[in-house]
Amino acid sequence: MNNIEIILSLLCVMIILVALARRIRMPYPILLVLGGLGISFLPGLPRIELSPELVFVLFLPPILQFSAYNTPVRDFRANIRAISLLSIALVLATTAAVAVAAHFLIGLTWPVAFVLGAIVAPPDAAAATSIAENLRLPRRIITVLEGESLVNDATALVAYRIAIVAVATGAFSLADAGSQFLLASAGGAVIGIAIVLLFDPIFRRLTHDPPVYLTLTFLTGYGAYLLGESLHASGVVAVVTLGIFYGQPRFNTMTPELRLQGTAIWEIVVFLINGFIFILIGLQLPRVMEGLSIPPATLLWYTVVVCVTLIVTRILWVTISSYLPRMLPGVRERDPFPPFKEVVVVAWTGMRGIVTLASALALPTINGADFPHRDLILFLSFTVILVTLVLQGLSLPVLIRGLKIVDDGGAEREEHKARLKAAIAGRARLQELIQNEQLPQPLAEKLGRHYDTRVRRYAGRYHGNLDNEAEAHFALYEQTEQDLLRAELEAIIKLRDEEIINDEILRKVQRDLDLQLLRLQNNSLAQPAPAIEDVASLLAALDEENVLQTEGQEQTEVSSS
Repeated sequence: MNNIEIILSLLCVMIILVALARRIRMPYPILLVLGGLGISFLPGLPRIELSPELVFVLFLPPILQFSAYNTPVRDFRANIRAISLLSIALVLATTAAVAVAAHFLIGLTWPVAFVLGAIVAPPDAAAATSIAENLRLPRRIITVLEGESLVNDATALVAYRIAIVAVATGAFSLADAGSQFLLASAGGAVIGIAIVLLFDPIFRRLTHDPPVYLTLTFLTGYGAYLLGESLHASGVVAVVTLGIFYGQPRFNTMTPELRLQGTAIWEIVVFLINGFIFILIGLQLPRVMEGLSIPPATLLWYTVVVCVTLIVTRILWVTISSYLPRMLPGVRERDPFPPFKEVVVVAWTGMRGIVTLASALALPTINGADFPHRDLILFLSFTVILVTLVLQGLSLPVLIRGLKIVDDGGAEREEHKARLKAAIAGRARLQELIQNEQLPQPLAEKLGRHYDTRVRRYAGRYHGNLDNEAEAHFALYEQTEQDLLRAELEAIIKLRDEEIINDEILRKVQRDLDLQLLRLQNNSLAQPAPAIEDVASLLAALDEENVLQTEGQEQTEVSSS
């Protein structure tokens, strides 16, 4: 079986496992790792090696860039203290805690123990995002977890480099390590901003050429990472900075067509990369087991030591850092104590992933010899990924249900506010057109009724007091329009089948109808709509209620007279 056949086979297995994971409502990284682990035991399977260069250079930049692009900067900035305590301070604390445990309980030398600590310290961005997206968590928890996963790789990789140098030279300076970390992080940020400023005029000229524009977005991410690494700065910080600044309105000059195409393409690419990475992690078991001559019971003890250290350190750190700073009155006034349930969820969400395994695989030779305890470090890195993904990933939904944590509705309320403001702005513009006599009277009346109903609908949703008449009107309107659009789609397909129009014309008209249908379906997803029969009944009931109210008012007026 050649490489192409292996890759295609793995992609097919990946799609099947992801579909199965969605069916059984399991986070797909867990099932992919377990699936890859099972495949690794198949007899006659060719040796499949995961190259560190492939992970760091080819896989990591798009994942970080897409995550950074979708990061809500306002929420990131509001939670910067919590994110910094997790992505920088916790990573360094975890590195130190694992190093202490590995030195005293496993017997590694201090420099090698710190290398192991830096390798297993950072939680994985893909694992955290893919698991959190299936759970209706409060927005603040998701912001903190995703923000942590964006920055912690940079912290861990810088610590990893410093520890590698300490192993090679036998010397370590805390002052030098701190200055290297600051310089690498600052340098990466400067590189990311510089690339954004350099390429922004180019992007503005390519908005009507989606293939070139989108290809360039991928290349700038890779360029930021490679430039950062070549200048001994943090390539991870460079990519994250690029993604965050690129996502800001003043730099985002994409047309509607470009946004639709770009979102679809990026989602597919990142999905394929994430899925392929996790199944490759599971397939690394044969390579991980090579060269190990340690008794299984001893390996199990080492695994327990490292995993317990990781989990306990995160639980203690998150708990202390969530409450201790807020003991100060000034901090507590600006940021009150978080609910204990939310602290528990963040403390338990520490799944490791691809950066951990790639860092272990990338251990260099020292003076022509293998890195000290390389096989053991590789084994412990693999087992940490497996244990945290399976143990914490599978138990997290159970924990959330047990704690009865639900979405606080903040995002939904903001969406209703945005739609309300947009509808009010549209109605105001309509009034200007009417006053300037730029619209025929029938059209002005029709649009006026439409916008009045939209404002009533979203005002009711925003204030938590649904306007049943407006909801029923739009539900019936949107479902009817969807039925009509599907009839149009069937008609043009029939024209193509009868060879009255060609495929090019079909695709052109079909695309316009698809966009209209997609808009209506997205609106329906935002608020589940009742069936047409229910809508009709509700409208009839509302009409009857209005008639009764009118009759009551008339009777009151007559009595008064």
